[in-house]
Amino acid sequence: MGTVARPGTAGSGSGSGSGSADPAVPGRRPDEVPGPRKASGRPARRPRPGSGLRGGSAWTPWLYLLPALVVLGGLLIYPVYQLGLISFLEYTQAQVSGGEPTSFQGFGNYTALFSDAQFWQVLLATVLFAAACVVTTLAVGCALAVLLTRVRALPRLALMLAALGAWATPAVTGSTVWVFLFDPDHGPVNRLLGLGDFSWTYGRYSAFALVLFEVVWCSFPFVMVTVYAGIKAVPGEVLEAAALDGASQWRIWRSVTAPMLRPILVVVTIQSIIWDFKVFTQIYVMTGGGGIAGQNLVLNVYAYQKAFASSQYSLGSAIGVVMLLILLAVTLVYLRLLRRQGEEL
Repeated sequence: MGTVARPGTAGSGSGSGSGSADPAVPGRRPDEVPGPRKASGRPARRPRPGSGLRGGSAWTPWLYLLPALVVLGGLLIYPVYQLGLISFLEYTQAQVSGGEPTSFQGFGNYTALFSDAQFWQVLLATVLFAAACVVTTLAVGCALAVLLTRVRALPRLALMLAALGAWATPAVTGSTVWVFLFDPDHGPVNRLLGLGDFSWTYGRYSAFALVLFEVVWCSFPFVMVTVYAGIKAVPGEVLEAAALDGASQWRIWRSVTAPMLRPILVVVTIQSIIWDFKVFTQIYVMTGGGGIAGQNLVLNVYAYQKAFASSQYSLGSAIGVVMLLILLAVTLVYLRLLRRQGEEL
């Protein structure tokens, strides 16, 4: 019988002459391959991610973002700082003109604001009006986005151009046109509906409804285009499989499309909340500065009246700070709820 060569000896096979086979080391498994070693015999360290000439340093992304951060700091951070500072001071026309010195009031402006019954009425009206605008805008935008996926190329192009035209129209121009359309004397809408000389801006709720129509008209294109792009990104195989399983169009939208579009819906919802909560131009132009006896005031118009019409700049700044905190709180709560559901933005 022949002898059996031990591993690592010259009779072990083809690796004996080339030196490519590693020597057997006691206690090492066969699948363990030793790493690269330096000349001194110590294992070489692997380069960390982001280190070296190719990866750059950890500060490289911040260097690229620095110009944008400087611009945002000048256009956003500094005005917010000044807004908060003025809200803690006594700052009226006397201080602006230099007739009286500026004095620190602490939370006195906020105390006066929260003790004003009109502020709470305006806040409630703003929340309800913004909620109605957001819900209506999302409903109209999502419905038209689904419609874009059902029609042919030519109607789709016409609808897209009409929507983008409404989106690109300045708020002042759009508000003026809508006031003319619903004018009780010369407006064509009252004639078509047979309302005679009915004044839409005289009543509180009809004026809010008219402003809501204009806000939705100029806001739904953003939702429509964004949701339409998200729907086109949904794999067709998923929708086809749901249709083959017998799901209706509404069930496909509710159970398949909407969950896949949830990150996009989060973006358009938060954006709509911010836009509609701080509506100013439409209310100011269409209701003549807040309606009869201030019945159509919202917080933005209310702050404008306090700051510039009454020259109480500190109270106007306090209203602005309250609006900022409310929007931040709504956004953070909404994002927190989504994170609890396991959604990634």
